[in-house]
Amino acid sequence: MGEPALGRHRTRRPHALRPAGFALTGAAALLIAAAPAGAAGDRALGEYLASECTGCHQLSGRGSDGIPPIIGWPEEQFVAALDAYGRKQRGGTTMQTIAARLSRDEMTALAAYFGGALAAKP
Repeated sequence: MGEPALGRHRTRRPHALRPAGFALTGAAALLIAAAPAGAAGDRALGEYLASECTGCHQLSGRGSDGIPPIIGWPEEQFVAALDAYGRKQRGGTTMQTIAARLSRDEMTALAAYFGGALAAKP
């Protein structure tokens, strides 16, 4: 007699291991929630990191060859987009690779630099 089929959400891990996973997930959620919602990133760090971005994204604030402008985005949306790329929830292999290497502080620094420190040029 074969092993019963496992449902889509079931795993072969013992039930004893599941609470630890939930505890880690909960701890990560608490750390994210504890950060101030409007916490500004380090613009100087963002400017330093931006050289990789400006190789493709124009500082003029205009898009080019299918590459969207990133000047003036609201900081929360900018960080959310980078986070989605880093987790491969948003398409684009170049951006996925770049964003996966960024820490949360680096993402917020870039958001502060591109979102507020730079103004779109006409």
